[in-house]
Amino acid sequence: MLSRSRMPMLSDSHRAARRAPVSEPTPAPAFIRNGDGVHVRVGATEAETHAEGALFIAAHGALVVSDLHLEKGSSFALRGQLIPPYDTRATLKRLAALIERLKPDIVVSLGDSFHDIGGPARMAPMDRKELKRLVGKADWVWIEGNHDPEIPGALGGRTMRELRLGELTLRHEPREGAARGEIAGHLHPCARVSSRGRSVRARCFAADGERLVMPAFGAYAGGLNVRDVAFAPIFPAGAAAVLMGRGKLYPVAGARLIADA
Repeated sequence: MLSRSRMPMLSDSHRAARRAPVSEPTPAPAFIRNGDGVHVRVGATEAETHAEGALFIAAHGALVVSDLHLEKGSSFALRGQLIPPYDTRATLKRLAALIERLKPDIVVSLGDSFHDIGGPARMAPMDRKELKRLVGKADWVWIEGNHDPEIPGALGGRTMRELRLGELTLRHEPREGAARGEIAGHLHPCARVSSRGRSVRARCFAADGERLVMPAFGAYAGGLNVRDVAFAPIFPAGAAAVLMGRGKLYPVAGARLIADA
């Protein structure tokens, strides 16, 4: 913060502007109820959240997922950390069910689709076959991530740094500062709420009505609390959250979100 002695001098016109009453529009709520579902606003576009951690943008027939981190289990195994190697299969199964139910025209995977650049080569033949089948069901876009800057062409689909859908911009890493219409991933948002002496922490969609950060879709992906300082440049006034429960979604206002202990 600037000390008083270092504050910039204001001209008479600037002083008058500061004294004048300012009427600012009330921002639109980040989410709205729609039947049993929860829809989010991203600028002027409305999108439907799904408890599996996916977003459906009906205006564009687009299904958006982020941070699949396929083959994370096998990546850990290479470093001697043995965990059940079924994360890829579980993630693809949830994705297949969404595609079957929603029948999107386009599927966008917002980066870090694989946990590392060697992930595609480590896939079990059955999983590779299933992924190629899913890619063939829609116009499939792989957004480049920091974990997987290259996606093998043999898997199908097309690779892009970012994608424009109307007023929306879909990319992996959210930009600092204002970015109306941005949908991004990378940060794996989670939220914690407290009620009746208990606290619950879950993956979530983080949004402020102008932009949105997607939850990680991958079975083994971790999460970062939306109250963490990493989110401050993206949501300077704070973010609301749509928490993912077991088959249900729970919209929570930003004022109710708490930091991790």
